[in-house]
Amino acid sequence: MGILPFVSVVVPTLNEEKYIENCLKALKNQNYKGRYEIIVADGMSRDRTAKIAKEFADKVIVVKKRGAAAERNAGAKEAEGEILLFIDADTVANFNLITEIAKAFRGKVVGTTCPILPLSSDIADFVLYYIFNEFIKASMMTKTPQVVGSLCAYKTNVFNRVNGFDEKLLNSEDWDLSKRISRLGKIKFVDSTFVLTSTRRIRKWGRARAVARYVKYYLDYVLRGKTVGVDKYRPIR
Repeated sequence: MGILPFVSVVVPTLNEEKYIENCLKALKNQNYKGRYEIIVADGMSRDRTAKIAKEFADKVIVVKKRGAAAERNAGAKEAEGEILLFIDADTVANFNLITEIAKAFRGKVVGTTCPILPLSSDIADFVLYYIFNEFIKASMMTKTPQVVGSLCAYKTNVFNRVNGFDEKLLNSEDWDLSKRISRLGKIKFVDSTFVLTSTRRIRKWGRARAVARYVKYYLDYVLRGKTVGVDKYRPIR
């Protein structure tokens, strides 16, 4: 692979004290042989999120503008790496995540993602996420790849070229970014690693309701360019 790229891992947070420690511990214990840094971009949490983050992260910054897009962009501005890897605070990385993600950036590849699995022992959740991952893989073959913010990585220079996440979008900012970046190169699905993510929204809404809502949100975004209002997509903690 030659010289290993410097990777900046950006974790957006808002009142994530229940999850942030496991997320950051997994990032600290990666098998990556190159340089990497962990940046927590905190949206003025009122709980112990920032205090916990300071124990594990290389940088913890306060972001006064709320929203995952603003937090990710703020973290990216502080990043020194050639690759920006974004992971949600309620998501736990496999030990080889950074290694396999960095390895995928060859040739015309400008972005990557990997299987996202549930932090759950329920087989129904695994089936649901299997279908979800297959959908993401299938979208890579279209002109509108759908990469979600739970885990995504982009070349820093390309991310900056498209001005990062659109902070005007209250949601679907991750889909929007992957669509814009894909015009500049290939986005690759990396099967050799994975992350585990919280199913808290599915538990709150119920599986059937969650599927119906996400399908509607997706169709509204793709067909009408419409995103969900904040009143319908409140944070679940």
